[in-house]
Amino acid sequence: MQEIDYSNLEFGYHPTDYIVRCSWSNGKWGEVEATTEFTFPIHVSAACLHYGQLAFEGMKAYRCADGHVRIFRPDFNGERMRRSCQALAMPELPVDLFVGMVEQVVRLNERHVPPYGTGASLYIRPVMIATTPQIGVHAAHDYLFFILVSPVGAYFKGGFQAHPYVITRDFDRAAPKGTGRYKVAANYAGSLLCHRLAVEQGYSSEMYLDSKEHKYIDEAGAANFFGIKDGVYVTPLSDSVLPSVTNDSLVTIAQDLGIKVERRQIPVEELAEMQEAGACGTGAVIVPINRIDDPAMNRSYVFGEPGPVTRRLYEALTAIQLGEAEDKHGWTRIVI
Repeated sequence: MQEIDYSNLEFGYHPTDYIVRCSWSNGKWGEVEATTEFTFPIHVSAACLHYGQLAFEGMKAYRCADGHVRIFRPDFNGERMRRSCQALAMPELPVDLFVGMVEQVVRLNERHVPPYGTGASLYIRPVMIATTPQIGVHAAHDYLFFILVSPVGAYFKGGFQAHPYVITRDFDRAAPKGTGRYKVAANYAGSLLCHRLAVEQGYSSEMYLDSKEHKYIDEAGAANFFGIKDGVYVTPLSDSVLPSVTNDSLVTIAQDLGIKVERRQIPVEELAEMQEAGACGTGAVIVPINRIDDPAMNRSYVFGEPGPVTRRLYEALTAIQLGEAEDKHGWTRIVI
């Protein structure tokens, strides 16, 4: 195996040894299988290719300070995937089966878990697809659930640094009462053009407003948004925002630290009253935001370098994930 420089590893796919998979057929889940085969045949009329029945998750395994490998809040991811599958009329994967398969695939690929202290981790990608060959708009009868892993570095190069974002008023991320609250492939496909345009303009990512009124902050690209206003942690309350493991954890940590938390609608203009801002999610944990431009309104909201509250929250959460701090909420699970 080629030697990997984990300290300079990019966020992307790198081959590992095994995937695990399990099929749904005849109304029940089959046996879990570990395999070194990373491709599988799929019919040209498989429902996932035509009607978008595809849900997935994203999580990480960490080599920790004490030498153990831990995963972070897998039950949250399992429950979120169950809801995503329910929304797409797919069979709901039991959370205990989900967590067991996550643990199994991490153990099988232990040698690919990056060393502690490199800033890299093992990314875990559970996926469910509809495999029934069909032409006709209805839910499939057959499904495949599989989990792949890959060692990854920081989502953005340069580590914990602030990035510029831009508000888009030409694209909507998700409709009210639609699929925005679920982790399904179509949500991300619909954001790719907008993201590419933002990057071409020199921004790290785009920001979406609510699709109904275009008045309130919705999400920060593919991540949840939060702001710090007079010492208060403020994050959007919206039925079209994906419930984030990271954001939920940051809310709890903020409360532990005595920081007041508000989940509510955030008018765009309120950005002017915030001292710090960030995007949060599994890939990057927190991406501090140094500036949010709103070209259509000829406004720019400047926050500067990562602020003290954002940094404190980031350090507190990553310390738990890496086994450096007490896990008093029981979020981490030792796998190895």
